[in-house]
Amino acid sequence: MQKKFSKFRFNLTKSRKKRVVGIKKASRHPYAVPIFTFLVLLVVTAGFFVITNATHDPIVTKDSRIVIISQGGKQQIVPSRADTVGVLLAKLNISLDEGDVVEPAKSTKIDQNQFRINIYRAVPVMIVDGTTKTFTFSAATTARSIAQQSNKDLYSEDIVQTDPATDFLKTGAIGKEVVIDRSTPITVNLYGTQIATRTHADTIADYLKQNNIKLAKDDQVSPAANTPISAKTQLFITRNGIKIESVTEPIAMPQQIISDGSLAYGTSATRQAGTAGEQVTTYQNQTRNGVVVGRSVLQTVVTKQPVTEIVVRGTNIGGIKGDMALAGISPDDYTYADYIISHESGWNPGASNGSGAFGLCQALPGSKMASAGADWATNPVTQLKWCAGYAQGRYGSWAAAYNYWISHRNW
Repeated sequence: MQKKFSKFRFNLTKSRKKRVVGIKKASRHPYAVPIFTFLVLLVVTAGFFVITNATHDPIVTKDSRIVIISQGGKQQIVPSRADTVGVLLAKLNISLDEGDVVEPAKSTKIDQNQFRINIYRAVPVMIVDGTTKTFTFSAATTARSIAQQSNKDLYSEDIVQTDPATDFLKTGAIGKEVVIDRSTPITVNLYGTQIATRTHADTIADYLKQNNIKLAKDDQVSPAANTPISAKTQLFITRNGIKIESVTEPIAMPQQIISDGSLAYGTSATRQAGTAGEQVTTYQNQTRNGVVVGRSVLQTVVTKQPVTEIVVRGTNIGGIKGDMALAGISPDDYTYADYIISHESGWNPGASNGSGAFGLCQALPGSKMASAGADWATNPVTQLKWCAGYAQGRYGSWAAAYNYWISHRNW
C-alpha cells in the first residue's frame, strides 16, 4: 500500500512538472501574449454585447438630441440627453447672471434634433422713474419687461418706453434708458358705483374724452370739466330718477406673436408678460310693476387697461424634424418615425443592403418609393412621404408601426 501511494505521488509530481514546462514554452512563443490579449478582449466584448442587448431600453425619449446653443454671436453644437433647457445648461456649466435671458425658458423640454437655445447677456440699463433713477442689468427686449425684470411695480396704465442713453459715463447705461411715465390714481363715482382707476388725463374733460364717456342732457358731472386731475380727485357722474346696475367685466389679454427663425419650430418664449383688463358697464334698468323687463347701457368705463403679452415662436425647421414636417408627418409621430428610421438606416437616404432594400426606411425594393416622387433615390423628403404611407397603410399609424418594430426588430 505504501509503495502504491509513493508511486502515485511520483506520477502526480511528474505531471505537474510537465505542465509547468509546457506553460513556460508557450509563454516564450512570440505570439503568445498578443493571442492571449485578443482572446481576453474578445470575451469581454462579447459579454458587453450580451449585457447591452439584454438591458436595451427602447424608450425613444432617452435618445440624444443635437442642440445648438447661441450666445454672443457664437454657436456651440452639442449632443445631449438632457430633458430640459435648464438641465442641459447646468451640465454644460453655463450660468445665467442677473438680467440674462434664455429662450426658450429653462423649463422647456428638449424634444427634437437641432433644438435651438438662445442666450442673451444683460447690459447696463438706467431706469428713470420720475425723479428716481436706478441702475440695473437686463437683456429683456421690451421696456416694460426691463422694468418688470428690475422688480418695478407697474400699473397697466403706466407708460414705459426706452430713450437713447445720453451720457454713458454719467449713467452707465449702454444704448438706452427706460423711462416710466406714471399714471395718476383717481376715483370715479359712476351713477352710484365707486370705481378706482388710473389715468394720464390732465383735466376732467380730458378724462371723459379719453374714456369715451358721453353725457346725456340729464347727467351731472362734478367737479367742473376744467378741473385739473390729481391723486386726490373724486369724480361724480350722476343722473337722477333712474335705477341702474353696474357690472364689472373682464377684457381679454391681447397677444402679439413674433416669428423668430433663430428658435426651433414648435418652441416659444414670452418676451413680455401680459395681463387682462377690466371694465365697468352701467345699465339703466327698465321696470314694469317693480319687475325689471329690460335694460340699456348707460356707460362703459375701462378701469384697468389690458397689457399685451408678447410671445416669440420659433420657425426654424431644419434637419430631421424639418424633413418630417415637409413630408407631412404629424409632430405627434416624430418620435416614432425617428426611432424606426434611426434603426433602419441611421437616417441615411442612400443606405442599402444585399437584399435590395434601400433608403431611409429600407423599402424593398427601393424603386417602390417612385410612387412618392421621381427623385425617390436622393430626396429624403420624398422617401419620408413613402415611409409615412407605408406606416399608415400597413400598420394604421406610426405608433402601431413603432410597436411592431419594438417587438420584431423590423417592419
